[in-house]
Amino acid sequence: MTVAISEKAPDFTLPDTDGREHGLPQGQVSAVVFTCNHCPYALAWHDRIADVARDYDDVAFFAINPNDADRYPGDSYDAMRERVERDGGWPLPYLRDESQEVARAYGAKTTPHVFVIDAEGAVRYAGAPDADHRDPAQNAAWLREALDAVLAGEEPARPETEPVGCSVKWRQ
Repeated sequence: MTVAISEKAPDFTLPDTDGREHGLPQGQVSAVVFTCNHCPYALAWHDRIADVARDYDDVAFFAINPNDADRYPGDSYDAMRERVERDGGWPLPYLRDESQEVARAYGAKTTPHVFVIDAEGAVRYAGAPDADHRDPAQNAAWLREALDAVLAGEEPARPETEPVGCSVKWRQ
């Protein structure tokens, strides 16, 4: 089950592709995006999500890959590092959830699955970045709307949308 809107977001400590540990900051709006290296939906939305991270420098962004790398070697920690290096770096840390505990705590269903968390640590938005992964003009509109509302101290008009993408590849 996905963490409910207004519930406290599960904290985490996960390594990025440089080995640095990251967790949710205290007193800062955050965006957590469960994603991966191989899903066509995640890949289609990647640039839009990265653009949002660049545009909202007062928000802490985290991309988290929880997929089973034994069955999906393209989602391994090494493959994640290679992707970030090939892309010339990312504007948000790319974290590895090897145990899948963080993805389970959030109830991540798909890659991508986006969560916006307010400065008090409560989830304020959960769902897709926007209405259509095939349309770059959507520009992660739902994620941007949620961030704008939360940063203004308001509730998002659309607190939940259906996450769309490939299923999280759980360990068997």
